[in-house]
Amino acid sequence: MEVVILCGGKGTRLSEETQLRPKPMVEIGGKPILWHIMKTYSHYGYKKFVLALGYKANFIKEYFYNLRISGSDFTLKMKPDANPVFYNALMDSDWEITFVDTGEDTLKGARLKRVEPYIQSDNFFVTYGDGVSDLDIKRLADFHHAHQKIATLTAVHPPSRFGEIDLKGTQVVDFEEKPQMATGYINGGFFVLNKKIMNYLSTDETCDLEFGALQHLSKAGELQAFIHNDFWQCMDNVRERDYLDGLVKKGQAPWIKWK
Repeated sequence: MEVVILCGGKGTRLSEETQLRPKPMVEIGGKPILWHIMKTYSHYGYKKFVLALGYKANFIKEYFYNLRISGSDFTLKMKPDANPVFYNALMDSDWEITFVDTGEDTLKGARLKRVEPYIQSDNFFVTYGDGVSDLDIKRLADFHHAHQKIATLTAVHPPSRFGEIDLKGTQVVDFEEKPQMATGYINGGFFVLNKKIMNYLSTDETCDLEFGALQHLSKAGELQAFIHNDFWQCMDNVRERDYLDGLVKKGQAPWIKWK
């Protein structure tokens, strides 16, 4: 099963970072959030990625293209036809990544339709390039195969915008900056889709995913929700970037299971 990651948005609410690089390349704990997402899927054995690129697409292409060089020891003979000789196995060297420029202003549905030629499996994963979770990807895939509908999304609790204080009477005994999970559910991404969804999409750049294909599928009874009550967090602003960065640096990132 391929893992399609939507990486094309401009991330205007994180403009402090995204003036220089695309949002999926904003770093948490010294690595792009995109890398963290890919590591999550890779941990469960899914290592074939299709990146739907848009805004500053070359930044992502160059990062991964150069990663073999920057992350390895090697000998280079300066002959034009000589390839480098690498001495150590690069971390994640078993990944296969296809880079597809799907347009700078394209909406998500059209991005997905434009990568269709690179998807070989009947069912495949799709997620956004700006959110992490401790979701069990294998259980998500099993759930999708069991109900045999066209689409599965992951339903998560939205994080609160505010932290929480713990009171004993009027005394503050703890001050927690960690976002608290609100009630109710939202679409957290981490989809599993059958290729039949392509019949609901077009390459027209105005074709959306949520307000389009998923609405049609829900009305047709073809959209199921995998309930995830544990950690999920997107990165829409500087505060959320700093929160995720802090979790990694403190060794408290729930989504990091690959160590």
